[in-house]
Amino acid sequence: MTLTPMVVLIVLAGAAAASGVVLLVTALIPQEPSEVVEASSGIVDRLQAYGRRLPVAILSALGVLLLTRWLVAAIAAFLLVFFWDKLFGGSRVARDSVARIEAMAAWTESLRDTVAGAVGLEQAIPATVHAASDTISTELQVLSDRLRVRVPLSDALQRFADELDDSGADLIVAALILNARLRGPGLRDVLTSLAESARAELEMRQRINAGRRSTQRSVQIVVGVTVLFVVGLKLFNPQYVAPYGTPAGQIALTIVIAFFAAGIFWLRRLSKFETPERFLRSRVEEAR
Repeated sequence: MTLTPMVVLIVLAGAAAASGVVLLVTALIPQEPSEVVEASSGIVDRLQAYGRRLPVAILSALGVLLLTRWLVAAIAAFLLVFFWDKLFGGSRVARDSVARIEAMAAWTESLRDTVAGAVGLEQAIPATVHAASDTISTELQVLSDRLRVRVPLSDALQRFADELDDSGADLIVAALILNARLRGPGLRDVLTSLAESARAELEMRQRINAGRRSTQRSVQIVVGVTVLFVVGLKLFNPQYVAPYGTPAGQIALTIVIAFFAAGIFWLRRLSKFETPERFLRSRVEEAR
């Protein structure tokens, strides 16, 4: 049998689809915890997320390929679906960041009120866990457990900052670490100032996110209209887009898609909030 380009393409697509199914099944099967280093957990999480998105991306690419017979369009559809979160997931990331700042501000205020009752940090921190937001409750519970098993306060706070992995939280945790080491007065005033600063940052983030939602929505509308317009032309007026089926047409289509991709990445960058780098990093965290 002669191996035409279409036959080769179908074979490759079938192999890719089978690989996606295997990755999906592997990602969904629960695994027993192993003695793997903590640095590899992030890689495993990414692979599991890719294993869930890969079959959908492959099916989208095959659907576009069957409708249009354009290899370039199929590849573009695969990349669009596979990297959808990175292209259009900015609003969710922004919401998570705002929720974390709000949770840290509320916890700082709760800690300030608890410390005001002449209670030390070792006793005040576990007392604030039950009232903390769900956004940081897990990290706070771990911090409380470390203090309960007599881990030094400064070391426990450093690990707490690494688990939060947030530049805004570093400022609050750094003040707590300094107080844990120096045991000086004025902690309540410092916590009050930090809570006010966190509230001011929260208000600024909310205003910025509200202004950038229109940009994010514009990106989604442009992409959706473009895809529907191209598919509609192919289905209802195939003669108009017939030149794109030739090798030269595929090259031209690649250039057009590249311009669209550059525009999408530019709009995505405009809607992204640039956060400062963390300054409170442990040696273990810097080595990763």
